[in-house]
Amino acid sequence: MNDMERYRHLNEYLKEKFGERTLKICVDGGFTCPNRDGTLGYGGCIYCSEKGSGELINPIENISEQIRYYFTTYRAERANKFIVYFQNFTNTYDTVPNLKAKYDAALIDDRIVGLAIGTRPDCIDEEIVKLLKSYTNKYYVCVELGLQTSSNQLGEIIHRQYTSEQFSQAVQLLNKYDIDVVTHMMVGLPYETEDDIKNTIDFVNSHKLQGIKIHCTYVVENTVLADMYRKGEYIPLTLDDYIESLIYIMTHLNPNLIIHRISGDAPKNILVAPDWNAHKMWILHGFEKQFRKRDLWQGKFYHKKIN
Repeated sequence: MNDMERYRHLNEYLKEKFGERTLKICVDGGFTCPNRDGTLGYGGCIYCSEKGSGELINPIENISEQIRYYFTTYRAERANKFIVYFQNFTNTYDTVPNLKAKYDAALIDDRIVGLAIGTRPDCIDEEIVKLLKSYTNKYYVCVELGLQTSSNQLGEIIHRQYTSEQFSQAVQLLNKYDIDVVTHMMVGLPYETEDDIKNTIDFVNSHKLQGIKIHCTYVVENTVLADMYRKGEYIPLTLDDYIESLIYIMTHLNPNLIIHRISGDAPKNILVAPDWNAHKMWILHGFEKQFRKRDLWQGKFYHKKIN
């Protein structure tokens, strides 16, 4: 078994789906979040920076200009097909007409073949899903839903302000309209236990999902988690501990899930801890070395539960 067969890589999946290398264009749609604007809370989740998850996005306000700018860069020369990824904050948190205007503003180049929308499960309803479905005649569409953990208790600690039950409802609605769902899982959250990780994997496997992003929890400046870290109230995982958790997760995951990533990348200029997070290759190589050495593969210990 070669390394590429040991788990389902996103790059290979996209190459199979579109016939050639396909890359993502990360876009800032100018959205906020109900957990930041006071609807549900202020400041977001305890690990969320002021710019959300898109700290590296080119800071051009106009969505169409972001796309045009991308196609002037060297990145656009690395592929012929692209998926627009609305990344920062909650990209379904607006009226349907406004959402349509923003999505349309990004779909301005014939090289764009897909639309990926990052959002929260409590910001999905049937009208929004119908809008997303309307793009599927021409584009591949998927929704990235934050989960992080299936534990509602941990959910309260990280201040995510939605429940795992709401996640399930959003997935069921997206399934109804045959829209792919990618979920996010974080490892190393404050007070997380091995049972929490196990339960989250069981929870993920119990849903009809198409992909997953697995993130290590990292600390960045100007967050509640940074305050906790400096007070000694939060200790990040070591690299070895993260790799061991990742091995458990990957070997117990549904083998059909596409693995979109196995690490979270914090901008080095605002990273507080852990230091190893700044070295993506340490994570990838360390994990793949152990996977190969132990002769493991995605889903090796997966058991489909029959309801």
